[in-house]
Amino acid sequence: MEEIAAPTQKQAETRNNEAKGNLSSNLSKTESVDKPPDKPEAGYNRLKLFDKVMQKSLEKFIEHASFNRFASTFRPLYKKNPQKMESIHKQFIEELRKSIQEDISRLIEEGRLELKMNELDKLESAAQNNTAPAWRPSGVPEKDFCSFLMPYYKKQEIYMGLELKKIQAENAALAQKVLAGRESVSQTGQLLSTAVDEWKTTVTEFERLTSSSGPADVFNV
Repeated sequence: MEEIAAPTQKQAETRNNEAKGNLSSNLSKTESVDKPPDKPEAGYNRLKLFDKVMQKSLEKFIEHASFNRFASTFRPLYKKNPQKMESIHKQFIEELRKSIQEDISRLIEEGRLELKMNELDKLESAAQNNTAPAWRPSGVPEKDFCSFLMPYYKKQEIYMGLELKKIQAENAALAQKVLAGRESVSQTGQLLSTAVDEWKTTVTEFERLTSSSGPADVFNV
């Protein structure tokens, strides 16, 4: 009896040790699961969370379109043919779910949510690496408002200064072209005036020659 009881006691101790080992291993696994990863994929998690929220909202919305409410809205048709009404409700729910899901996908695509979430990750990473103290309101609204607007106005001033220099350079180039055109017109006018004077001189000389000569000398047959 003592020989049988001894192995039984050893087996019990072994089982207790195994149970303790399993419990400690389960606790360690639970702690490892509950412990957040060192470097989580923030963009993926955000997109996954957004999709989860949208799906949960969709399910809540579908619950409000239950068959009971649908049948109560169309009670005469439901009394006439309950099975047909149930089939129509099922088809209605499928089409409604499909349409909303397409709208959510279109929202993600047109809103470029994945890109925006990546930008948010970059901002978050930059904020973590930035050791400077974050901005806090001073308690004076005028001062805070000015501190917010002044950098914007400074950038606008620099931009307007560059644009002004650009316009001034374009105006100077146009002025040079106008002066060159005026000089060209003046030179053309001088050439025309010289040509007219020469033509007048030629006509005058021709008239003098014709007047000095007689008709018989000119039209001598």
